[in-house]
Amino acid sequence: MFQSLLRNLASLVPATVAVMALAALTATADEPKVLKGQDALGDWTTDAPGVRRLITVDDLPKPFDTPSASNGPKVVRRPEGAWPKAPKGFKVTEFMTKLNQPRVIITAPNGDLFVAESAPGRIRVLRDADGDGTPEVTSAFASDLSQPFGIAFYPPGPNPTHVYVANTGSVVRFPYRNGDTKATGKPETIVADIPSGGRLTGGGHWTRDVVFSLDGKRMFVSVGSKSNVDDNEGEKRRADILVFDPEGKHEKVFGWGIRNPVGLTVHPKTGELWTSVNERDGLGDHLVPDYITHVDEGAFYGWPWYYIGPHQDPRQKGKRPELKEKVLVPDVLLQSHSASLDMTFYTGESFPKEYHLDAFASEHGSWNRARRTGYKVIRVPMRDGKATGEYEDFLVGFVTPEGDVWGRPVGVAVAKDGALMVTDDGSGTVWRVAYEGEKP
Repeated sequence: MFQSLLRNLASLVPATVAVMALAALTATADEPKVLKGQDALGDWTTDAPGVRRLITVDDLPKPFDTPSASNGPKVVRRPEGAWPKAPKGFKVTEFMTKLNQPRVIITAPNGDLFVAESAPGRIRVLRDADGDGTPEVTSAFASDLSQPFGIAFYPPGPNPTHVYVANTGSVVRFPYRNGDTKATGKPETIVADIPSGGRLTGGGHWTRDVVFSLDGKRMFVSVGSKSNVDDNEGEKRRADILVFDPEGKHEKVFGWGIRNPVGLTVHPKTGELWTSVNERDGLGDHLVPDYITHVDEGAFYGWPWYYIGPHQDPRQKGKRPELKEKVLVPDVLLQSHSASLDMTFYTGESFPKEYHLDAFASEHGSWNRARRTGYKVIRVPMRDGKATGEYEDFLVGFVTPEGDVWGRPVGVAVAKDGALMVTDDGSGTVWRVAYEGEKP
């Protein structure tokens, strides 16, 4: 009966309204229903907490099936009454605002929150000393950095000795003991010559993330491409994930053909490396899907010659045929041009048990789509350490009814009390998402 109702509804109302209504109806079912095929592609008007999507290789259109749009967001002040929306039982509060381009956020072992403010070149420490959901302590841990993004504590565990910071062109570290709110020493350069990007080099992806393996023996660093789809000398040591020892020695390429592996994280149980990736532009509204995937050593994901398996980019026609069958299909395909950035696994205990060890990722929103998408935080369901292929809208509401944008999620981290912390560089805010509903 329920399926019949859905079919009748879809035949009676326009497509966009149908998708929204389907989402509302499916939220009442015992098992979450999943939007598939064209319904899964959607745009920001079809986003709502709890909406699930499954995009597969079979859903990929042909290149240039639609024109390549130029539709950058107009970022506006947060309108009166506008607020992020989370699923039922979750409460969203403003942890701190008036930050300057807050990007990656990470939780220190003692519960302090470290935030990279990339534009001013600063790492800020926020401490909620009394547990009221707002910081009583805010301190500049380090300044005069070069577009800092990734932050990692070393060695992994309860008593780190250093905090590592990934600048756009280097990795540096500071001495650290639990509770430090200011660096006690000057930065020590660990890797001096990572290809840089952004305003320092006249273009290219500039974000560099850094994480350690669970045993602390390997340091992973993400390096995005300089171009959209070039394969010239300017792309040397780019579009890949590099791996070093903790002293920055013995560099190797861990995974490659990854246009912009913005966010890195390590699964807390399996130890697998995961990444959140921006794919290429210029092939139409629904190409190429951004993605989230685990990365095995030596894995190849096709850029710039191929995408999502053995699909050749027409702008690279005939090149590198020997690589065609080596291109891996990522674990989770996302709506194209979502600009997937940071990601983390939920290790807290305050969310309902079905969230435990699921992934969360921020979708910053992009420009290369006639109907914009992204501007949300998604949940990636996991089973025994493996992604199901689906993803679910978790935190939405950053786009106005007119299609302007007031918030752009970037960083995601699990606070010591189990809340999900989300940075938003559109409004300069850190949002706190806590569960206050009943648990089964």
